[in-house]
Amino acid sequence: MKFLTKVSLILLVTLSFQNINAQTEVEQEEKLSLNSGTIDNQFEFVIRRSNSWQDYKTVKKSWLYTLKAHTLDSLKAVHKDLSDTQAIVNSQTAEIESLKEKLSSTESTLNATNEEKDNISLFGILMSKANYKVLMWSIIGGLFALLLVFIYKFKGSNSATREAKLKLDEVETEFEEHRRNALEREQKVRRQLQDELNKQKS
Repeated sequence: MKFLTKVSLILLVTLSFQNINAQTEVEQEEKLSLNSGTIDNQFEFVIRRSNSWQDYKTVKKSWLYTLKAHTLDSLKAVHKDLSDTQAIVNSQTAEIESLKEKLSSTESTLNATNEEKDNISLFGILMSKANYKVLMWSIIGGLFALLLVFIYKFKGSNSATREAKLKLDEVETEFEEHRRNALEREQKVRRQLQDELNKQKS
């Protein structure tokens, strides 16, 4: 009894699989067509619908011509796609070359701008900012040193001038004193002389 149940179950499953496979093949054949679908499906349609004789297939000429026309159309479409793609590739290549040239020009301009930014023109000579700073600070340091020397010499000259003025004042004072003394002596001598003259007269 169990054996019969198992056998009937196996038969039922096998028949179900065969039925499913048959349905799948039928559906696939229904999907196949000579006037639609891919070239592969059209070839499959011709192969499946052709009559078999030993190892050969007999195919209708009309089907072969239709398949040939569809294949040629597909090849033309592929060639057209390839041609369009090649044109796009050529256009993009030309655009890339143009962009490379623009990029190269932009890089040259950028390098020149960076060089101008990093350098300073002084009396027509292009020098880096670091050298320019060194030169400017050297000039400022030199001018500052000259200023210190000038101040030092000015102070020395000023003190010498003051001393000269003081000596001049002293000399002037002494001269004035000497002149006054000389004037007093002269007046004294004149009085004495006058006195002597008066004595002589009397």
